[in-house]
Amino acid sequence: MAAYLRLARLYLVLLAIFAVGRWLLGTALQVPYEKATDKLSIVIMTLFASVFYAAFCRKWRGFGILEAIAFGGLLGFSSQVVIFSATIASYALGLHTYFNHPIALNADAPLPFAAALARRAGGLLGGVVSNGIFAAVGWLMGGLLPERSRDTRKLSKDASGPR
Repeated sequence: MAAYLRLARLYLVLLAIFAVGRWLLGTALQVPYEKATDKLSIVIMTLFASVFYAAFCRKWRGFGILEAIAFGGLLGFSSQVVIFSATIASYALGLHTYFNHPIALNADAPLPFAAALARRAGGLLGGVVSNGIFAAVGWLMGGLLPERSRDTRKLSKDASGPR
């Protein structure tokens, strides 16, 4: 688990940036949800991360498909924990944010706290499953990546020009 978290450092930094960005868009900047939610979507970013990490880890770290699925599931779980926690914080602070917006909760009107958490709880499982599936697809696509050989390392050093 520690090795997976070390490998996911870049993703975790992006997750923090996206979470803070969504807070700022909804609160400080007052950008309407419909206008900007797709610009900093944690779910979409995590799905892409699952695909890319799985593909590259297959080719250059030797991940098997089960390792790739587990890693994608970890990314999905991490993002859903952030979303779940941000939803709790939104309600606890009495703020209208992108995390408790009715559209984000698949509702027509604002939901009470318990109903919102029930919807978010489904995301904890759904995020793991969907990112595991996307990681499996990424792992399959990783077979298309070129092998890393000594010749390509030498070539990349030569291509960088004189120093």
